[in-house]
Amino acid sequence: MWRLVSLLFITIAFGSFGQYNWTWTEMQQMSFRTSNNAVCEASVGGNEFVYSFGGIDTSKAYSGIHQRAFKYDVTSNVWSEIASLPDTLGKIASGASFVNGKIYILGGYHVFPTNMEVSSDRVHVYNPTTESYEADGAAIPVPIDDHVQCVYKDSLIFVVTGWSNTGNVPNVQIYNPSLNQWQAGTSTTNNAFYTAFGASGYIIGDTLYYHGGASGGAFGAKKFMRRGYINPTDPTDITWGQIEDSPGDAGYRSACSGVGNTVFWVGGSGISYNYDGIAYSNGAGVEPLTRVLHFGVNDHTFADETSQPYGVMDLRGIAKLTGNRWVICGGMDSSQVVTNRTFLLENPLVEMNESDSHDGYKIHSSNDRIQIVTPQVGSARLVSAMGSILVKFPRGDEFILERSKYAQGIYFFEHKGIKIRILL
Repeated sequence: MWRLVSLLFITIAFGSFGQYNWTWTEMQQMSFRTSNNAVCEASVGGNEFVYSFGGIDTSKAYSGIHQRAFKYDVTSNVWSEIASLPDTLGKIASGASFVNGKIYILGGYHVFPTNMEVSSDRVHVYNPTTESYEADGAAIPVPIDDHVQCVYKDSLIFVVTGWSNTGNVPNVQIYNPSLNQWQAGTSTTNNAFYTAFGASGYIIGDTLYYHGGASGGAFGAKKFMRRGYINPTDPTDITWGQIEDSPGDAGYRSACSGVGNTVFWVGGSGISYNYDGIAYSNGAGVEPLTRVLHFGVNDHTFADETSQPYGVMDLRGIAKLTGNRWVICGGMDSSQVVTNRTFLLENPLVEMNESDSHDGYKIHSSNDRIQIVTPQVGSARLVSAMGSILVKFPRGDEFILERSKYAQGIYFFEHKGIKIRILL
């Protein structure tokens, strides 16, 4: 059904811009232009939806910061408005996470006519099944906005660094939705390398990765990559470390997600700016990046793909769907234009290790062969890193690659639109 529906819309596909082969499909536009909106996914009765909460309208003024919220039905490609955030004022720079059937909208900040900015300690709880807000969760101990927000094992929400009223903070605040309780995690080091606002990150396994953001006295955007290992027996125990800086531009208010062993950042800007899209450094307008930055967590390598068909910035989240699909909505286009555009991003690449699985795909590796088990019967092929087809396999749901038949290197196994990077 999805493939038939998607043919009705404009699709820009590209394969020559790098090994990740992203496809951007423009879907139905939101009914309202909004930026700096908190975005996440949710599943209701087996159907996928995308949600947007709060943000700033086309005025890009404090008075345009709103509480409006919207829902996107992925299957029918239709946006609709839902009840507004149950707060006293509109806010931007919140984070939204879907955990165990409910959406939690955390933090953000309000802007007053005097230009005073106040960080929020609110935890709004939206139940997508009943389409209503429940009572707020326990207040965030340190009010926060423009923070890194990640879900750990569909049970905990990690809130890492960010801005609190007057400056960046090193706090790691961990919310347990089932208990409605907060715990303090191991703080980051309190310096401009770790503390940031406008950074974004993702958790793979027991490790949280976050990149970019603004820090220092001049609020400069950064290329910094940080890593926090979460002790699985005590998630408040985190070991923080530094990773090599990313290539290319810095990253500020990018959307971040991950798949397999890759974390990636979509769009954003290379220069930090205020909520109106004007740079802190020189008062000029900021332009979005047309890139997806990838980071391989196994080999700590970057792939900075800068020729994406669209640029978008001022993002506060991305909706992760099944089947290597993601949705971004709103944000700012070029010339700081607040947009209502919605993009479906698809990526057939899955990088997995032995015994990893993704949407039913499983790979098992031994010294002499690799076994790939697929969730559906279909034909498959093995492709070289240069794109040459080496083997065409007959239809099946189990495939064996004998290592002795191939030179050592990187190959791609392709099956029903999924591409798996493997090492032989």
